[in-house]
Amino acid sequence: MRYLPLTDTDRQDMLTVIGASSVDDLFVDVPAEARLPGKIAGLPEHASELAVERHMAALARKNLSAGEAPFFLGAGAYRHHVPASVDHLIQRGEFLTAYTPYQPEIAQGTLQVLFEFQTQVARLLGCDVANASMYDGSTACWEAIGMARRITKRGKAILSSGLHPHYVSVANTMAKFTGDALLHQAPTLDAATDIDALIAGIDKDTSCVVVQYPDILGRIADLTPLADAAHAAGALLVAVVTEPVALGAIKAPGHMGADIVVGEGQSIGVGLQFGGPYLGLFGCKQKYVRQMPGRLCGETVDAAGKRGFVLTLSTREQHIRREKATSNICTNSGLCALAFSIHMTLLGERGLRELAALNHALAVQAADRLAQVPGVTLLNDSFFNEFTLILSKDAREVVRNLADNGVLGGVSLGRLFPDAPEIGNGLVVAVTETVTAEDIEAFAKALEEELA
Repeated sequence: MRYLPLTDTDRQDMLTVIGASSVDDLFVDVPAEARLPGKIAGLPEHASELAVERHMAALARKNLSAGEAPFFLGAGAYRHHVPASVDHLIQRGEFLTAYTPYQPEIAQGTLQVLFEFQTQVARLLGCDVANASMYDGSTACWEAIGMARRITKRGKAILSSGLHPHYVSVANTMAKFTGDALLHQAPTLDAATDIDALIAGIDKDTSCVVVQYPDILGRIADLTPLADAAHAAGALLVAVVTEPVALGAIKAPGHMGADIVVGEGQSIGVGLQFGGPYLGLFGCKQKYVRQMPGRLCGETVDAAGKRGFVLTLSTREQHIRREKATSNICTNSGLCALAFSIHMTLLGERGLRELAALNHALAVQAADRLAQVPGVTLLNDSFFNEFTLILSKDAREVVRNLADNGVLGGVSLGRLFPDAPEIGNGLVVAVTETVTAEDIEAFAKALEEELA
């Protein structure tokens, strides 16, 4: 549909009808000192569509995009190959234009996709049940903390030092409104995780312990002792997974006793997309399902006995009284969940395991090569496709200079934890199936020149 702007005559006719002499008369209730006296300083005049396109293209050329250079960024968002069939299928009109399934009887296709998605996520996370997705990993993490509070009737959560700082930030923001006490400190450059410290910190007031797996430094720990300690004190274990491809190679948190497993699903089917939209994963034990936030699709039969799907256990704020609701999140990342489900279906269990094995093999190759660079020490004694290097100088400067030289060489811990300068020499490096041997060598040589 074309947009046809109003003519001056049209505007004057409308103003006459309402008794105003000019458009400015419509703003008389706004104090004069609060109104702009003229044009906005520094903002250019209007331009033609062609001129704007050229201007935006020139700005875009200043970026170094993921596909144009050796790419080793990670720390919660990963560049994986997404088959073209994923984008093709999610752009079919039946999916792309589908709206929230308020009327399940006419949204059976959408609900079936979400039902299959839930099944895949539950199996991946090692949980009994999963919901139809959350906004992203960080909101899923907070919702898990809130869920633990409702279950245990306690208000103190212990957050691992290895939890992604963005997830910690979201939790801290939300806790201001609920009164939850969140205990957290920045990580140290140590190969060992903080599992022992987390166990020592659990007490009778602890609602849950939140631990990332693998953690922000790429370290992997057995969560079983932590789960046992939490349960012995009446607390829950919440596991956070930011790289779901890892679960094709390492044991799922739910199989180690985690009560709630949440995470970011972006790695499977969803591109980097400048940081979003992404996909929150949320799974838990069956006995806690009535406290689980978000949408849950269930299978049933209709009056004729045919298989059908419904939204079930609807305990969101839009359905029941606010004080009884499990969450005020009243939607899910439907299109991203569809992309995840399609990609997962294309991979299958065998394909996911092969993809995970390829990621790990390339990461080992990269870690071995980069550790040979003078001034570089490998922190990890275990990792999946992400590890931490300790450099001989501040990693923030190194990352900037590497980018200027055409290598996107990791994420500095100084940027992730600006209030912890003692770990500023740490560099988190992620390696996926999109990395080649040539990329690894280019990174190593650029890093060697930078540290010389």
